[in-house]
Amino acid sequence: MPVLKFDETTAERVRPGLERKIIHTGALMTVVIDFSDGPWEKPEPPHSHPHVQTSYVAEGEIIFYCEGEPDQHLKAGDLFAVPSGKSHTVKLLTERVRLVDSFNPLRNDFLT
Repeated sequence: MPVLKFDETTAERVRPGLERKIIHTGALMTVVIDFSDGPWEKPEPPHSHPHVQTSYVAEGEIIFYCEGEPDQHLKAGDLFAVPSGKSHTVKLLTERVRLVDSFNPLRNDFLT
């Protein structure tokens, strides 16, 4: 059984203010994303991918933007889902935000 012990795993630094830890099986990936550079004046540029995604807001507050949907102010405890191919992004409203994202299929671009 794959296990990731949070305190014993080094985070990958994606960029200043953004780190992530990843666990996956053959078909499912979960990514803990920690932002520490908020709040932001504007959202990150929107992006899309062929993966379906669900996200849990574990800490902080964001505005979630998804193509064709009303903007959503979300806080710790809230969740959102992104269908395959939909353009989406977030804007941080607090200094620290933790998202727990799940993807199917695997995001191989996160593993390189």
